Amino acid sequence: MCLRAVAVATVSASAALFVNVAPAQAAAPGSVISVAVQADGWHGTSGGSVVEYWMRGSDGTPRQASGALFVPQGTPPATGWPVIAYDHGTSGLGAGCGGQSDPEGHPYQQIRTKESQLIQRLVGQGFAVVAPDYLGLGRFDTGPHPYLEIATEATATIDLLRAARATHPELSRTWAVLGVSQGGQAALGTGHLQATYAPELDFRGTIAIDPESDVEKVLPLAGPNLPAVRGGDGAMSFFVSILAGLRAARPDVHVDDYLTPQGRAVLDSIGTLCLDGITDRVKGLGVSDLLARPLADEPIRAALDAYLTVPTSGYNAPILLLLNITDTVVPSPLHAALATQLAANAVDFHTVTGTGRHTQLNPAMYAAIDAFLNRIKATPQQ
Repeated sequence: MCLRAVAVATVSASAALFVNVAPAQAAAPGSVISVAVQADGWHGTSGGSVVEYWMRGSDGTPRQASGALFVPQGTPPATGWPVIAYDHGTSGLGAGCGGQSDPEGHPYQQIRTKESQLIQRLVGQGFAVVAPDYLGLGRFDTGPHPYLEIATEATATIDLLRAARATHPELSRTWAVLGVSQGGQAALGTGHLQATYAPELDFRGTIAIDPESDVEKVLPLAGPNLPAVRGGDGAMSFFVSILAGLRAARPDVHVDDYLTPQGRAVLDSIGTLCLDGITDRVKGLGVSDLLARPLADEPIRAALDAYLTVPTSGYNAPILLLLNITDTVVPSPLHAALATQLAANAVDFHTVTGTGRHTQLNPAMYAAIDAFLNRIKATPQQ
């Protein structure tokens, strides 16, 4: 029996959906709970598995999480399959919304299809892929997902990689991270954290596609006097998701003190919903309906900074930024601000721009991704 089969057979593949495990059973972040091999065609490819594992949560303690693993077919290189961590975009707040361990659970078929195509492309280029659901979005009911909390996005990613390597000895130490939208923010956070959180691994760089950034600089403008914006339901869904995530991750901030009774009712009702449900829930609402106090007040402003901010210095591997200058989901001025800050801090990064929709890739962007990945494979692994 091959090493992979032995490893898979030694862990339980029968963990139930939304299982809760008593705190006494918690294990170190990066430890495996179970691995379940999936049939060919899952996510449109072969070699897929669901991985359940322990990750470091918002308060630093181990929390249950899940994700997907894809391993190329054939004989791995002598040093093992290099790994790409794939960080997905916004999908909601509730268990099952992440779409990686359960692709049928993704709220949007179009997004799920694009994700599967990207994963297939990476596997076809000779990379294993790990794809976290993120905390709260997978197979365990751990409460509302801390949306855009950069710390747990990063630990969900790195701890999944550790769990995958623990059960699949054919995976290399060499890895990189690629993310889109929310996942672009997650990828940047991962690329920054890995130097101290996973120094035993051989990290090669970050690809961020239209990443969220600098929202913490805009949010202090929100307050009870901010007028409603016609057609702003999409932006409102992101706004309430950030507040619900912060409330879940930082109970010490007392987010409810900044909310109207209607605002508290909205946050109470969205913690189990995927993105489409959240958008429906806030339809027609404005910021002034939800906020009783401005977000410029302390301590919530400082908490939002710590929760959201993308690092713009201290990276030890290159970054590829793929940015659509016509992006309206993450407004392009925020992309420009991120690139400006990285340049000011002499970060090793390269930018390729496009004029498409949010996260849309043009031929130059695909070519830049391929060149970035080819350098990883061409450089001797450490």
